[in-house]
Amino acid sequence: MEIQFLGTSAGTPTRSRNMTACAIRTRGARHWALVDCAEGTQYRLQRTNLSPMSLRAIFITHLHGDHCYGLPGLLATAGMLGRTEPMTIVGPAPLRGMIEAIMDATQLALPYPLTWMTPADLPGAAVLPDLTVAATPLSHRIATHAYSFTEARVERKLDIDKLKLGGIASGPAWGELQQGRDVLLPDGGRVVAEDFLLPPRRSRKIIIAGDNDRPELLAHEAENADLLVHEATFTEEILRKVGPGPQHSSAAMVARFAQQAGLPNLVLTHFSPRYQDRNKGLATGLTLDDIEREASEHYTGTLALARDLDRYELGKDGTVQACR
Repeated sequence: MEIQFLGTSAGTPTRSRNMTACAIRTRGARHWALVDCAEGTQYRLQRTNLSPMSLRAIFITHLHGDHCYGLPGLLATAGMLGRTEPMTIVGPAPLRGMIEAIMDATQLALPYPLTWMTPADLPGAAVLPDLTVAATPLSHRIATHAYSFTEARVERKLDIDKLKLGGIASGPAWGELQQGRDVLLPDGGRVVAEDFLLPPRRSRKIIIAGDNDRPELLAHEAENADLLVHEATFTEEILRKVGPGPQHSSAAMVARFAQQAGLPNLVLTHFSPRYQDRNKGLATGLTLDDIEREASEHYTGTLALARDLDRYELGKDGTVQACR
């Protein structure tokens, strides 16, 4: 499974960071999904190998502009490129009215159908062919959700030793058994696939959270999760100065939760523009080093601070590696 950050700034962009958007897909898949779509997202897409033509679904966490103002433009661009395949959009109920009002006011006619869903519609829905998606309500100034993505199917390996002991020679039969299909032998016997498949590994799971000042709301969803992507808008010092009004998390809040929940991997994003990029001897004042230092004091797992266009791969063994 792979994620790629198309924007990592909170509220407004900086010279190096666009506002929130994150792509997710299974490795090798043609299609992909998008979580949030801030202004400028499609500009970032031009620096990736992700195409609006293969975008299967868009998940909007909440309706603050730094998470959704790029949606009308992205939809229009997909249409101008000749897209005809349906697009699914999942988000708060008012999202549909907002987009349809813009389409009406600008006379935007899309050459492909839109399927609208709310987070409450997700249970049992097959939005993506290879990932099961669930939503968790969070705490912010307006309705906000986290979306979790879990592998829908996990390939199973053949028990090679058992096949050899059973006298089943390698060849097309092995391929059929690998796919879970029983095989008829020339003598009329049947080889039952289930008898020669090893137990499946645990499905991988990624949580991508929207704005949230109560990370503990993810406690249930975090069970058996491999990776949490969560905002860390402030450090504790700045959060005390700003106060609770914005309803954002500090790096320490998220790190403490991830540690308590036993999450093995944590990627922080959605940084206040007051934090400059990492200190290379030139930056003065607050930098992303301050956020990383604070999180490291409370979390011992694999920690990363996302940069725009950073790509991370969650391996089958549950480890996360940066792909730069």
